[in-house]
Order: sequence, then C-alpha cells, then structure tokens
Amino acid sequence: MKPLKIALTKGRLEKDAITMFDKMGLDTAALKEKGRRLILPVSQYEAVLAKAADVITYIEHGVCDIGIVGKDTILEYPGGYYELLDLGIGKCRFALAGPKGVDFYGGYSSKTIATKYPHVAERFFSKKGMDVRIIKIEGSVELAPLLKLADAIVDIVETGKTLYENGLEIIEDVEPISARVIVNMASLKMRKSEIEDFVARLDEAKLC
Repeated sequence: MKPLKIALTKGRLEKDAITMFDKMGLDTAALKEKGRRLILPVSQYEAVLAKAADVITYIEHGVCDIGIVGKDTILEYPGGYYELLDLGIGKCRFALAGPKGVDFYGGYSSKTIATKYPHVAERFFSKKGMDVRIIKIEGSVELAPLLKLADAIVDIVETGKTLYENGLEIIEDVEPISARVIVNMASLKMRKSEIEDFVARLDEAKLC
C-alpha cells in the first residue's frame, strides 16, 4: 500500500510540524536536509511541501491524505475535507483595523475594506448586517487606508507592531487562528485506522 501523504504548509508551520514529528519518534532527517526537494520520506509516511492554499487543493483532490494548514486558509478556502484537530501552533488572529482615532462604525456612508481574505471579511460583515465594499489586496494591505483606498482592513495580526508603525489600530478581533489537521474525505473512509492513529499520535505530541 502507498504511504500516507501529508501535505505541510511551507515555512513556520513546516518547522513546527517537524518538531512534533520528532516528538512522535518519526525520522525527519530528510525534511531537515530537504534542499530543493518537495516530496520527502518521514518514516513510513511521505511529506509534501506546499503553499497553504495548495495544501487545501491537494487534500480536496485526494493526491494527499492529510494536511497541516492554518485556520486562516481553511476559512478563506472552505471545501470538501474534514477538519480533525487543532494543533495549537501558529497562533494569531484575524482583526479589523483602521486609522488611529477614527470611529469606523460612525456615520452612515458605506465602508470600503481592503484584505487578502475577501471571504473572511465578507462573512464577518454579513454577520453584522453591514453592506461593505471589499477590495482584494495581494501585498501589504496596510497601504490601503494610508492611500485612502479603504476605510479599514481585515488582516492577520500577531503582535500588532506593523499596524502601530503605520498609524493603524485594531478596531475589533474577527477570528482566532491556529494550525489545523485536515484530511481527505475518501482517504478517511478507506484508510481510517491509519489516519486516526497518525492524528492521535500527533495530538499526543502537541501536548508534550
């Protein structure tokens, strides 16, 4: 039988996952010395290194069985997969932020929001019953209020330092974020015991 394929989000979550794999007793030597390789052996499993949004795609299409990805990506790209476990790593949050000293909720004019996460922003304001204009930004979203393109932004915040240095402040928290384990629906049916065993071991490792 083919090894279970685990899609890992490259970068910080990849490093945190390697630490947990070590605690699980898995052989992570290939991951630590990966060079430019993108598919690597981890004991009896195979790790696939990918960008966050691609982790979702690979899980949905069944070319990978298990994925480790941030809740931010899950919220922006909901789809056909199961979310099984909160790993408690990569913690940060979505927040609504705008220029300091400005009453965002004041007045009657429609607001414009800049964000890299239009679906997250749309759901947030929909729950509030607010009709807003959303502009998708690919780069530094903090620029939009500074250039008067938007009234506020919805973005990921860790320390808030970048906001502060650009004259912005948090108006309201939107959603907490951390890394999650997702699995392909068909894989969970066909390889249930293997996947559940891996996830259980991962759950134990995150508590160590």
